[in-house]
Amino acid sequence: MIRKKVATVQEALQGVQDGMTFMLGGFGLCGIPENAITELVHMEIKDITCISNNAGVDDFGLGLLLQKKQIKKMISSYVGENDEFERQMLSGELEVELTPQGTLAEKCRAAQAGFPAIYTPAGYGTEVAEGKETREFNGKMYVLEMAYKADFSFVKAWKGDEAGNLIFKGTARNFNPCMCGAANITVAEVEELVPVGELNPNEIHVSGIFVKRIFQGKNYEKRIEQKTVRKRN
Repeated sequence: MIRKKVATVQEALQGVQDGMTFMLGGFGLCGIPENAITELVHMEIKDITCISNNAGVDDFGLGLLLQKKQIKKMISSYVGENDEFERQMLSGELEVELTPQGTLAEKCRAAQAGFPAIYTPAGYGTEVAEGKETREFNGKMYVLEMAYKADFSFVKAWKGDEAGNLIFKGTARNFNPCMCGAANITVAEVEELVPVGELNPNEIHVSGIFVKRIFQGKNYEKRIEQKTVRKRN
């Protein structure tokens, strides 16, 4: 029986080094690998490139790594909730590559599937396409986008088993699944870790074949980026 369970986040992050490229799952502050990020802060890893849809907020998520200036480059889609990110970008301290959200997802998915590149219509005729190959298909122009190359993928799931099979909940399914297996090593942290055979095969979202290490996380805050409520009549 293949078992990928490790006991601690420290064991899960073995092999992480300065200058590496990391994929980090989640959407906003939903489904982010909180334990892995906290450990990266404690390890004082520096000069890293982060591929993530968001950049967290000032005091949470990837914002913690930005505070310590551990991130050299951010490859993201939406970064509007982080003042420190804005400051570092405008001052030139942080290299930023903004990518259309769907393109970011597909470049992760291409890496997961072993494809070297994809064609997408997004960005054609704009600065996004500068210096990239373009090609016409069925009368429509497309831009060639290279698949991502990452050293580690850090993802967070609701439930998983010791073989690495994962079940996500709600919005956490946006970027976490396509980052599984899209790097040399995928580390999954889960809220609940169960023995092999306890998950319903029909409910599994990502097969354990895409996961190298899995551990049970703890102390999840599950913050809300912006809370909006309707006034009571």
